[in-house]
Amino acid sequence: MSSESKPDSPASNVPDWVQPELFVDVLKETVKGFSKIKSFKADSGSAAGENYATIMLRVNIDVELEDGEEKSISFMLKLPLQSDMYKQMLEANNIFETEFIMYKTIVPELEQIYRDVGVEVKFGAKAYELNGAKSDYILLEDLAPKGFKNTNRTEGLDQAHTECALKRLSMWHAASMVRVATKGDYPDNVTCGFYKEELRPTMDAMNKSLSQSFLKACKQYEGNEEYIDQIIELLPKVTDEIFKVVKVDSQHLNVLNHGDFWSNNMMFSHDSFGKIKDICLVDFQLPKWGCVAQDLYYFLISSTKLEDKLTKFDHYIKFYHDNLLENLKTLKYSKDVPTLRDLHITLFKYGFWGYLTATGVMTAVLVDPTDAANLDNFLSDSTEGADFKTLLYNNARYRKHIQEILPWLHNRGALQGF
Repeated sequence: MSSESKPDSPASNVPDWVQPELFVDVLKETVKGFSKIKSFKADSGSAAGENYATIMLRVNIDVELEDGEEKSISFMLKLPLQSDMYKQMLEANNIFETEFIMYKTIVPELEQIYRDVGVEVKFGAKAYELNGAKSDYILLEDLAPKGFKNTNRTEGLDQAHTECALKRLSMWHAASMVRVATKGDYPDNVTCGFYKEELRPTMDAMNKSLSQSFLKACKQYEGNEEYIDQIIELLPKVTDEIFKVVKVDSQHLNVLNHGDFWSNNMMFSHDSFGKIKDICLVDFQLPKWGCVAQDLYYFLISSTKLEDKLTKFDHYIKFYHDNLLENLKTLKYSKDVPTLRDLHITLFKYGFWGYLTATGVMTAVLVDPTDAANLDNFLSDSTEGADFKTLLYNNARYRKHIQEILPWLHNRGALQGF
């Protein structure tokens, strides 16, 4: 490799092993007429507060082609955090192994199910393998040059973007139902997902820490007298309730949940008039076969505009159900399909997912960008961690949302647990 290919000065979070020669085979695969690397730079691929669970890098490479022309190409490289707590979690549930299986096997399989009936759909970015990587990783095509970008998470998705996301989610769910009906159950790492008994102590410690911060803030919310007693009764049981709600019940609609379906994990492309052209899903680290309520509550409670979140909830559920039925018909699904009323009954029974979303991922969605937004502060009881959780539960934007959502959940019986 020539001296021209020496990497530019790397960002502080770029491991030493991320070097140009590691990408040669990938470039041979993706760039027609590839000859050599001219320049290489790896830098942060996400802003502060946008990515809690991993290090995301954008790798920019200028290459020379066999005909002497030059071309620029970029990739997104996802790497594990280096904290001790994170390493312990990976030992019990390696989300990188899970996501690699998703990108290389499960996502293409679901896309093929549609291709078999003449429908082309792309659920996620293309993934690549690196020969010689020194840690867990996920290497993906960079969707930004194709015009894809995230929305502003703190503003929330409007109806057009919400319905676009629900339409794609219904396609994903429908294909997973067909896959299980024709090929049998998914493997354990997908069936159980993150919710394994060996992770219960970690999850319990995390929930206790978050619960203390949430309760302190909750006692200051306007109108809390309506539901505060139920919150106080529920908090010590949160982990036990989680392990109840994740159990698969064949009497309800079960799908392959994305598991982390919020606005930062979807990218949209638009035409010159601002109309949505396409959507692409990202971050398949937390899939979970189980009740559809998980994805629906997670998305609609966390990522929609405040003025739509509750007033259009039933509309969005009907929109999702209509599209699910249409997709199942297209895929010639042979089993019984739940009615809209069945789906609403399921959502009432599994309303605890709404509480988990409102007190969990919705905090990350609504907090202003800050360097304090990281997994260690989210999980730890340090002074920095306590200050960050106070910010999560007490900032003005979150209070506006939660003060409307908690009474709504209370009136649906969702604060009783599962």
